[in-house]
Amino acid sequence: MKAKKNKRLLTVLATLGVGIITFITIFPLISLVVSSFRPSSDLMRDGISLSIDFSAMNLDNYTYIFTQASEYWDWYGNSLIISAITIVLSLFFSSMVGYALAVYDFKGRNFFFILVLLIMMVPFEILMLPLYQLMIDVQLIDSYFGAVLPMIVAPVAVFFFRQFAIGLPLQLMDAARIDGSTEYGIFFKIMLPLMAPSLAAMAILQGLGSWNNFLWPLLVLRSNDMFTLPIGLATLLTPYGNNYDVLIAGSVLTIIPIIILFIFFQKFFIAGLTTGGVKG
Repeated sequence: MKAKKNKRLLTVLATLGVGIITFITIFPLISLVVSSFRPSSDLMRDGISLSIDFSAMNLDNYTYIFTQASEYWDWYGNSLIISAITIVLSLFFSSMVGYALAVYDFKGRNFFFILVLLIMMVPFEILMLPLYQLMIDVQLIDSYFGAVLPMIVAPVAVFFFRQFAIGLPLQLMDAARIDGSTEYGIFFKIMLPLMAPSLAAMAILQGLGSWNNFLWPLLVLRSNDMFTLPIGLATLLTPYGNNYDVLIAGSVLTIIPIIILFIFFQKFFIAGLTTGGVKG
């Protein structure tokens, strides 16, 4: 009886703790959504808050975005294109590299894996200037591929796919070879479908990272019509005036693609993270 009471108490405390953490996590989001319906004059005076005056709340900020803020939708489209390209190419190349490091026994395999781990430890700020010079040399400044190219093979994604691929049934590879399948056929037709949970989990993480990426696009994108959302929204805050009409409501709209991405892949997300994290 005492054990049951202790277990019930621990369950209540755990639920309460999770509830408090959840509230702290979503509190800024709730404040942002509420503030997006407030007049820009109130935002200039009081800032972002949860104070709700229903008589003053309206849809003017969103109306302004959909009718007059054409540059916002240019930024939105750029972010969608760059994020989509990053997700597709990163999953394709990173999964191939991670798969090769996991299932093939070749000379230098451990060296390359250690190299991947070392690169993971290097801050991006150290690699930023050499990469920027490379983009200048190959004339990819102010282009989509200039913003995407350094992110195509992410060390974190390679490590994640390698850990997941270690747990794949290698007997299927032998059976496929007996049937005359090529190594590329084995990967794309047999192994890659088995890696679906890891692909979904990494699609969310890579998509989130690309969507919120600020520093690298800020370096390589020059023209206003090539800006991504983080850069474009940042330009609205200047010493000469702050366009809160677009900034607050626009920030709320930036959340939608990430929510859609997570909803689409959520059933694979936890399985991909847990399986990939314990293999090896």
